[in-house]
Amino acid sequence: MIAVTASPVRLEASVDARLSRWLWLVKWLLAIPHYIVLFFLWIAFVVVSAVAFFAILFTARYPRPLFDFSVGVLRWNWRVAYYAHTALGTDRYPPFTLADVPDYPARFDVAYPERLSRGLVLVKWWLLAIPQYVVVGMFVGGGWGYGGGDGDGWRGGGVIPFLSLVAVIILLFTARYPPHLFDFLIGLARWCARVAAYAALMTDEYPPFRLDLGGQEPHERAPLTKESDPGAR
Repeated sequence: MIAVTASPVRLEASVDARLSRWLWLVKWLLAIPHYIVLFFLWIAFVVVSAVAFFAILFTARYPRPLFDFSVGVLRWNWRVAYYAHTALGTDRYPPFTLADVPDYPARFDVAYPERLSRGLVLVKWWLLAIPQYVVVGMFVGGGWGYGGGDGDGWRGGGVIPFLSLVAVIILLFTARYPPHLFDFLIGLARWCARVAAYAALMTDEYPPFRLDLGGQEPHERAPLTKESDPGAR
């Protein structure tokens, strides 16, 4: 068996024990306040990434306060995406915070790199990441899956929006979220998250062309919580 290399990018999620059959129809509407906030956060994210580019180029370090802010934006984006249109596995309204919320069912983190390559920063976000952009484009399509970052809501057209719709239609008729479909959706979102962090200069580790399924990260990496619940569906 080939060992799975632990990624510095960690995305996890769990499905609520009881999900409303109907709430998913209006979650995109309920999430509008988040979309407004995220619009401004993404503008700040772009500015911070530009500053970080030059910081890495000259010092080989991503300034820690800027790094924490960037992680916070991606974390906020993932919570809203998970609630409103990507997987829709929770009815808990996302908190308005950049910080990690340990008991929220969608979590995201990136390990802080002590040093980053000065040379890679020149090419990884536009040249080296092109193959990944092609793959992620198929995943999210014209929609706002994880890493879309435009704050425009759910337009559809990709694998993630389509399968998320299939999942909630099954939920509507069976009152049960399909666990295998959940695992697949989180695997797709995890792939997108790794590409987003790499393109945002937050890691030098190239995203693997590998689909790590399930709500928890591979067992080689400790979960974001001390006590994980991989069986929560």
